[in-house]
Amino acid sequence: MPDSRGAEVTSRFGPLLRQLRRQAGLTQEQLAERSGVGVRTIRRLENNSPTDPRIGTVKLLADALDLAPDKRRELLAEVGDVPAEDAAETREAAEPLVPRDALTEAADQLAQVVAARWRREEEQRRIHDPFPLPVRWQPVSADLTDHSDNIHRVPPGSTADPLDLTGDLTEIADVYRRIPSGRLVVLGRAGSGKTILALRFTLDYLRTRDGADPVPVVFSVGSWDPAVTALRDWLIDQLLRDYPGLVASAPGGSTLAAALVETGRVLPVLDGFDEIAHGLHQSAVEALNTTSLPLLLTSRPGEFAAAVEATALAGAAGVELVELGRADLINYLPRTTRRGTAWDSVLDELRERPDSEASANLAAVLSTPLMVGLARTVYSESGADPAILLDTTRFPTPEALEDHLLASFVPAVYRPRPSTGRRDWDPDRVRHWLGYLANHLDRLDTGDLKWWLLGTSLRRSSRILAVVLASALVTAVVDALVVLSSNAMQYGIGLAMVDGLLTGAELGLAFGLLYGLLVVYGGVGFEPSRMQVRLLGRSGRTGRRARTAGIRFGAGLLGGFVVALGYAPVSTFMRTVRSESPFPDDVAVKLTLVNFLVFGLIFGLALGTGLALVSVLETPLDINSAATPMGMLAANRSAVVRQTALFAPLAVLLIAVGGRLVVDLLQGSLGPLSWPLLDGLIVGAVGGISGAIAYAAAFTAWGQWVLLARVWLPVTGRLPWQVTAFLEDAYRRGVLRQAGAVYQFRHARLQAHLGRAYRAQHATPARLGPATDRSAV
Repeated sequence: MPDSRGAEVTSRFGPLLRQLRRQAGLTQEQLAERSGVGVRTIRRLENNSPTDPRIGTVKLLADALDLAPDKRRELLAEVGDVPAEDAAETREAAEPLVPRDALTEAADQLAQVVAARWRREEEQRRIHDPFPLPVRWQPVSADLTDHSDNIHRVPPGSTADPLDLTGDLTEIADVYRRIPSGRLVVLGRAGSGKTILALRFTLDYLRTRDGADPVPVVFSVGSWDPAVTALRDWLIDQLLRDYPGLVASAPGGSTLAAALVETGRVLPVLDGFDEIAHGLHQSAVEALNTTSLPLLLTSRPGEFAAAVEATALAGAAGVELVELGRADLINYLPRTTRRGTAWDSVLDELRERPDSEASANLAAVLSTPLMVGLARTVYSESGADPAILLDTTRFPTPEALEDHLLASFVPAVYRPRPSTGRRDWDPDRVRHWLGYLANHLDRLDTGDLKWWLLGTSLRRSSRILAVVLASALVTAVVDALVVLSSNAMQYGIGLAMVDGLLTGAELGLAFGLLYGLLVVYGGVGFEPSRMQVRLLGRSGRTGRRARTAGIRFGAGLLGGFVVALGYAPVSTFMRTVRSESPFPDDVAVKLTLVNFLVFGLIFGLALGTGLALVSVLETPLDINSAATPMGMLAANRSAVVRQTALFAPLAVLLIAVGGRLVVDLLQGSLGPLSWPLLDGLIVGAVGGISGAIAYAAAFTAWGQWVLLARVWLPVTGRLPWQVTAFLEDAYRRGVLRQAGAVYQFRHARLQAHLGRAYRAQHATPARLGPATDRSAV
């Protein structure tokens, strides 16, 4: 029997939503764009079509409408048979009990975050200023996608018309929806607008998405190694990196990221197939064919054609981007400058002498949005005369013109402009710093600039030395201050300094040894934490936290014995110095061995227990959090500072109290042992404080960033001191772009050009200024 109460609620919800939307002055399309909810879903809700408005969808609409608290409660109350003040809380409590609803709400939240991210990125890239360059396409030849007859096939016996795979940037989502397989390959030469098309597809698809549609997510597929990682696993890892809140547990025990991928709620937009490492393209196609995932994939034609020679991409339709024409340039370029006549001489040449060498070269170069964008920056926005582009003596070939635009881009972007209020950077130094970053990415064979991996651009020896020096310095200072403040009369300043230097040296060498074995040579990586430390309100699976705690306890136990390996002889030496007569050699050796075992247990148990307890207090980030490079840096800094602030006093207590327990346990079996309270507190304070700081510097992503990218690289002239400001400024100027949690150069062509220029400059010894690199990379 139908629920009359449910029908009554539904009948009131639609008119109320429509009334609130109109009061906000929004159309259905505008509300869809703000909320990330599909316009068809909004239309159905307002018309009271048969549907079940979920709490997650309603909350997205309420947020987008910016409702007052009373109106928000009124709207939320309409989706459940409960009092208004309890509606949201009751539904939120009930929702996780239904796995499908929990994942659907997570998908809706992901859709909202993805839409907001790429709208901001579209504005940053100035795609609509003054209007989007026309990106058009035509059907691609079958041999580039599917050597069989899988391309946009009409099912046997069907009377449907063949698919029309022509269109422009505004139609990409509609074209995709007409493809039965849900697989579309977009081919185009370098700079032809493939990434912009992927971005526009994502936003347009989200604008018309309903609750049953998957969420399109852009992935820079160039970093995927199909020989090492399965596609689904790689997609999950990328989701966790760019949307760290998806590390939260889903119904069934996996992460939300894994559940969304496995249940088909994510539509991969794989941008940059051609940037996959050389030799892996065929393997990538084979891996794509092992899944039935719908997808949109972009690539240059040559790399994709080579990849499908042996194995076609099953079920894929294909389109190829069309080059810009002279009419497009004549219509677009004059509108990019306040000086309306600046491009007249160039456009006259294109119009009136299309067969001239200068006209042919320029038309060939400016046939892609990338080169048109560079020309706009170099000439329209700088005031320079673009007529120089017609000089065939200086630029005899299209390649020479392209090199000129690429080389002129950075100086044009960084030209002094006092009126903008932007900081002025020395263009020569900027070219050096950007070249260093580009060369670093070229060596890694990737386009993703990850702030937490900048330190890997240094030699192994330099990284280990940096950890040793930092750990030793911190420990020496902490040790000297603690000893002087607690026992100055017994030690004196000189002896306290000696103790600090010796203790600092041994802890620095110990951390350097661990860092070298685990990180530099062992390949252990430290990515930004997806967790935050909370004393209250923790969430997550108990089993996962227990496993993490166990792993960290084992690592801490091992680290404690490594530290004791150096601390034991230092302790013996300091006891000898304070003794009235030196110890015999055999006594000193025995004392050192006993100290090693005792301190190893004390330090290891304290370090392991402290790390395990900190891991128990971790909880996932909010699901609505989307990572940007600097946002992730700030979040990781906060997490590391909290962990260090929690771990340091905890380690002091564990060493002081744990030392007493260990000494009591081993008393007699190792001879007479002593652990006075004051000595225990001194050792605990030195070990806890300096150990926590050294651990943060050596074994966390933010610590490595501070130590290597903020100190070591600037000291050696490879990067500026204000690295964070420099990267953000480069992003705002359009030299870098953001792809989730990482930066990328504006285009792979720009990265390649800057990398080549850097290598050419540093191929032979040269006289370098104080801000340049004096050592081989």
